[in-house]
Amino acid sequence: MVATSNLVRSEPRPLGREAQAGPLALGLWRFTGTDAGANAALIEAGLDLGMNLVDIADVYGLDWGGTGFGACEENLGAVLEARPDLRERMVLATKGGIVPPVPYDSSAAALRSACEASLRRLGTDRIDLYQVHRPDMLTHPAELADTLDTLVADGLVVAVGVSNYTPSQTRALAAHLDAPLISTQPEYSAACLDPLRDGTLDLCAEIDMVPLAWSPLAGGRLMAQADDDSGVRPELLATLDRLAEREGVDRAAVCVAFVLAHPTAPVAIVGTRQPERLESLQAALEVHLDRNDVYDIIEASEGQPLP
Repeated sequence: MVATSNLVRSEPRPLGREAQAGPLALGLWRFTGTDAGANAALIEAGLDLGMNLVDIADVYGLDWGGTGFGACEENLGAVLEARPDLRERMVLATKGGIVPPVPYDSSAAALRSACEASLRRLGTDRIDLYQVHRPDMLTHPAELADTLDTLVADGLVVAVGVSNYTPSQTRALAAHLDAPLISTQPEYSAACLDPLRDGTLDLCAEIDMVPLAWSPLAGGRLMAQADDDSGVRPELLATLDRLAEREGVDRAAVCVAFVLAHPTAPVAIVGTRQPERLESLQAALEVHLDRNDVYDIIEASEGQPLP
C-alpha cells in the first residue's frame, strides 16, 4: 500500500525577513479579564507551546465583557510591563483602522494616531506586525501605503499586513507599497471556505503572504452537536468526528489541522482563554490528513461532491 503524504504543516512560518511564527497563534480578541497573573499565565502557556505570534487589535475590548476601546491592548501592556521577558519571546501583532462610531478610517492622520496609541497601551517601542483591520473604502490605497511605509521607516512598525481584505483590495495596496505585505488575515475554517474560492489563498501563493486564519473553529460552531442549530452541516461534523476518532484527538484539533493543511501554510489563530485548552489544540500538529481527508472535509462542508 502506497503511503499517503501528510498535508498538515507543523513547521514555523517565515513572517517577512525579520521573524518566524509558529503554526498556531494566540488571538486575544477576548483578552478582557483584568487578573494580570491569569493573563500572564495564558500568554506564557502559549509561548511555551510555540504560539509566538500574539495577535490583538485596538478595538478589542468593546465586547466580550471588556471595558471599552483599547482594553485588551491595555491588559496585554500590563502583562508585558510585569513580564518584559515575554515580550522578547513573541511576535507582537496588532491592528488599527476601526474608529468607533465611524466604521473604518485608514486616513493618514487616523492610522498614524491609532498606531501610536497602540504602542502606548502595549508599552512597547515597536509593533512587529501592524495590520489594517478592515478596508476603508474612502482612503485611496496610495495614501494608506504612504502611511504604512512611513511607520516602517520611522521604526514604529517592523512589518505590515491586512485583515479582511479582498484580493483586489490587497493588490491595490501592494501596488503602492514599498514595504512588502507579509500577511493577510481572513476568516477560514472547515465551515468557512471562502478564502479557497475567492482568490485570497491564491493571492497568498502569488505574492508570498502568510494567511493568518481567524476563527478556525468557526466561532465555536464547529464544536456544536449535530442536532444544534449551528448552521454547520451534520455531514461535516460527522466527517470531522470520524477523523478525530481515527487520529485519537478531539474534533477541534482536526479543525485546526484542516486549516494548517493548505499549501500556503496558514497560521491558525486560536482564541481560548484557558491555558490547558491550548495544549489540546496543539495536538493538531500531530494529526495526519492526506488529500482524501481534506477533500472529504471540503465536500462535507459544501454539501456536494467536487466535479
